[in-house]
Amino acid sequence: MDAIDIIEGDVSVLPRSDVDTDQIIPKQFLKRIERTGFGEFLFYDWLRSGEITLEPNPILVSGRNFGSGSSREHAVWALKQFGFDAVIAPSYSDIFYANCTKNGLLPVILGEDECRAIAEAGRARIDVDEQTVDSAAGVVRFEIDEAVKHRMLSGLDDIAMTLERAASIDEFEAAHATSAPGTTELA
Repeated sequence: MDAIDIIEGDVSVLPRSDVDTDQIIPKQFLKRIERTGFGEFLFYDWLRSGEITLEPNPILVSGRNFGSGSSREHAVWALKQFGFDAVIAPSYSDIFYANCTKNGLLPVILGEDECRAIAEAGRARIDVDEQTVDSAAGVVRFEIDEAVKHRMLSGLDDIAMTLERAASIDEFEAAHATSAPGTTELA
């Protein structure tokens, strides 16, 4: 996973709420076992029918409850592979939010008025370390869990985060091996 500090560029706008993962990446495209090749199917039905148009800009602004529905991680992969590095919305489903942070897609939570203002500005700069979104509408601060912030700034996946504590794990295992009850072999 690549480290993310600054995300800057034009903003794509999806002015809808309750965007579920089946709309983000329809189920018929989940046949791959690799994490690649999903971006071309992003919002497949909506884009092919002309319901929406969407440019692959670094930032997507959408309505509340983004990523609801199933827990498919493919939705995050499709958004990343289409070109988005961040999504700004008033709320997300919990599983989708977690999937974003584990796959290098920054989910930013802001109020509906702030989302609307950034969408109208058309361009924004997100500073993960400072936890701000800067646009022609002004600078707004967003909250992010410290562990998630560290993960994003360092580009760490779950395994890499665990390995950051390898010395402590080894120390615990060494102490546990000598203090844990033992077993004896039956004759």
